[in-house]
Amino acid sequence: METSPAAPTAAPQAATAAPPPAEAATPADAANPADAPSPVAPAAAPPRSLSPSRAADFMRCPLLYRFRVIDRLPEKPSAAATRGTLVHAVLERLFDVPAAERTAPRARDLLPGQWERLRESRPEVMELFADDPDGTRLARWLEEAEGLVERWFTLEDPTRLEPVEREFTVETELESGLRLRGIIDRVDVAPTGEVRIVDYKTGKAPRPQYAEEALFQMKFYALVVWRLKRVLPRRLQLVYLGSGDVVTYDPVPADLQRVERRLLALWEAITLATATGEWRPRRGRLCDWCDHQDRCPEFGGTPPPYPLPVTLPTPAPRTAE
Repeated sequence: METSPAAPTAAPQAATAAPPPAEAATPADAANPADAPSPVAPAAAPPRSLSPSRAADFMRCPLLYRFRVIDRLPEKPSAAATRGTLVHAVLERLFDVPAAERTAPRARDLLPGQWERLRESRPEVMELFADDPDGTRLARWLEEAEGLVERWFTLEDPTRLEPVEREFTVETELESGLRLRGIIDRVDVAPTGEVRIVDYKTGKAPRPQYAEEALFQMKFYALVVWRLKRVLPRRLQLVYLGSGDVVTYDPVPADLQRVERRLLALWEAITLATATGEWRPRRGRLCDWCDHQDRCPEFGGTPPPYPLPVTLPTPAPRTAE
């Protein structure tokens, strides 16, 4: 669905909200860079909303969710996630220039400036190149980022796109009181009013058995837009720059209703774990890349003291013999 310029009122509008807490990238895919864990740990607080990345954390490993959301433990910068942040910034900024100038050379020219901005805003990323005195590894890393940007031009034609929103913060509250929030990479609106939600992935497209996990994030976004503006997105599109694949999915109301029920059940489990302090670790395929193995019982570690009050379940009254 190529889009032409549309009036801003045609796009779903976000409620005023701070960006969601962030998510670390998996090795197969740099996750949404706007959702990366903070290097500074603020005071602990119970969770008050759910983002796609945090929902995925809990489903993957409840203890990881606790470390990121409750304890807010710092995590080391990741080369894949940082590269994803840089590539996302370049693709976002490219749409600031007139359509005819949105070329691969122009995008390459944006890389140095966006890398400088990233270093200024997150100086900890230079830890990735602390043992690279001659800059060889940094140069190769930047070349890889450039290659991902160039591949995008083989998958989409930015001269024919006029996104209505970029890095679009959305938030809504369901009838149950659960607050959902997230950041959408790009929203396109066709002249006919059809909405397309686009997400860039700097990793490779997942194998078929993991495809539904990748689509979960997009269905989450579609649900938020649907509930917020009563507009059902026509298409969900994942652009995998690492492998050169474009995966699309056209949701129907029943899909999003199932996602909503799933999120409500997930939030009930998170609420119970928050109250009781029972955050069970779950060993999985991403444990090798986790920053918290030294705190995880699955690897012989001990979690830090739980920083929130614990409410034990009330035992059932005993009946007389």
